[in-house]
Amino acid sequence: MKNDFRKMEDEMDRLATNMAVITDFSARISATLQDRHERITKLAGVHALLRKLQFLFELPSRLTKCVELGAYGQAVRYQGRAQAVLQQYQHLPSFRAIQDDCQVITARLAQQLRQRFREGGSGAPEQAECVELLLALGEPAEELCEEFLAHARGRLEKELRSLEAELGPSPPAPDVLEFTDRGGSGFVGGLCQVAAAYQELFAAQGPAGAEKLAAFARELGSRYFALVERRLAQEQGGGDNSLLVRALDRFHRRLRAPGALLAAAGLADAATEIVERVARERLGHHLQGLRAAFLGCLTDVRQALAAPRVAGKEGPGLAELLANVASSILSHIKASLAAVHLFTAKEVSFSNKPYFRGEFCSQGVREGLIVGFIRSMCQTAQSFCDSPGEKGGATPPALLLLLSRLCLDYETATISYILTLTDEQFLVQDQFPVTPVSTLCAEARETARRLLTHYVKVQGLVISQMLRKSVETRDWLSTLEPRNVRAVMKRVVEDTTAIDVQVGLLYEEGVRKAQSSDSSKRTFSVYSSSRQQGRYAPSYTPSAPMDTNLLSNIQKLFSERIDVFSPVEFNKMTALTLYPSPLICPGDFLPHPSYFHRMSPGPLLGTWVPPPTPAVPKLHPCVPACRCRC
Repeated sequence: MKNDFRKMEDEMDRLATNMAVITDFSARISATLQDRHERITKLAGVHALLRKLQFLFELPSRLTKCVELGAYGQAVRYQGRAQAVLQQYQHLPSFRAIQDDCQVITARLAQQLRQRFREGGSGAPEQAECVELLLALGEPAEELCEEFLAHARGRLEKELRSLEAELGPSPPAPDVLEFTDRGGSGFVGGLCQVAAAYQELFAAQGPAGAEKLAAFARELGSRYFALVERRLAQEQGGGDNSLLVRALDRFHRRLRAPGALLAAAGLADAATEIVERVARERLGHHLQGLRAAFLGCLTDVRQALAAPRVAGKEGPGLAELLANVASSILSHIKASLAAVHLFTAKEVSFSNKPYFRGEFCSQGVREGLIVGFIRSMCQTAQSFCDSPGEKGGATPPALLLLLSRLCLDYETATISYILTLTDEQFLVQDQFPVTPVSTLCAEARETARRLLTHYVKVQGLVISQMLRKSVETRDWLSTLEPRNVRAVMKRVVEDTTAIDVQVGLLYEEGVRKAQSSDSSKRTFSVYSSSRQQGRYAPSYTPSAPMDTNLLSNIQKLFSERIDVFSPVEFNKMTALTLYPSPLICPGDFLPHPSYFHRMSPGPLLGTWVPPPTPAVPKLHPCVPACRCRC
């Protein structure tokens, strides 16, 4: 190990000796070449100076040649390189002459650049280059700024005129997506180029220059927005929502760039307002479509009810018509929700805006479209409860019954289903108050109750008018007592049977309430009935088998004290029990109690019932007459 260290020390000593020799040799070489290096450096400086002088002396000819060849950029660069030297040595006659020649050539160059700029035949990049060269030549920036914006206005107004020509009445307008594409690539693209070039060229103008550009963009942008709104207005009656949303997306995306460049002009905010306004109008269009669809369903129901029945072929029943109306309305609602849901799709550029994440979903779709339609449907249904004189024509009673059941079904399940579907599709992130489901259900139930009550009233009026006309025509009080049931009474029974069937198609049977304990309750004697049955049985034979439920309801009218002015419930029992209420009125006629021993269903049904304890209700005059002479 000692040997290894000794050997290493010897090698290090030899290396140090070699380094000393090399250093000494390098010092002798540097001393020898020092004089030559100084002479070479001096010669290089002289050569560079001569080249500069040569460039200065050749500058006028070079500028002239560049102007003749149209190499304006090269000429401006030559002038820029020599300008500082010429300014510094202009007191020397030779340099002053060169400077004078260059100024003459530069003036001619600036004139040609201005001529080229004013012609406006070139595009925005070429004109921006002309302005940049003129600024480099020392032309006034304020004047160039005005001219630049004036020429840019001409080009952009040409794009606007082209778009406006497409909206003319003579040529067919392109679809809205193509229109927004042309506007985006033409006007919006040109505006972006102008803004970028202006900010690059006139950055030294400061806030004043920026305000000029913002006012310029704001003015032309408002004209472009007006054209876009005119084209979008033509789409409000169309049915293709996807094409409209795509066009709005392109329109909004295109204005992102100028919106970022020209934040003071407010172009992006204006574009967003247009999109929001179109979305609101689209919601209104879909609401009108739902209303029209509902009215169309009612028209179809009217036609189906009024259509003549072909022998051997039954038309659609009320239950089928109700199912058709309900399914048609629900399908239209789902289609409208799917159409407006496109405005909130993730791939749409404006879907992340606060309006479409909040107010559009809650106040626009839920409240404006769905709740608005449900309330409109209830109001339309309630309008059928007006008197015929107010509406100009009578409403078919079957339509009243169908609408009553439809509103009741909405109160039971449909409203909750529709609003739940809406809340799931449109995730509401808004704090605005919304209409509770219970409120809408209460409105629908009240509408159903009014319709059913009006149905009972209308059917009762039909019966009462039939009886009154028969009494007034034949003077039942003066004629002999008939031995058979009058035709009008048969018609009453037939109509009552039809009402029973009609109501039973849409409403359940219902539960009869406990009989009243009032003293006017009639107690029928089976013995007396069977004893006297033979008196009337030979004189009346029903033309057709009668429903036992119908007979029970008719019997109840004369056997119990019925509160005919009690609220109608949603079942067949109360509807059939209360529909004769129009026969009773607070009128001036009060029949003698002796009439009421004949006010039993015996003559109507072919049986005799012993007289009960007299009761004195106030009846329409035709009732005692028809009962005493039927």
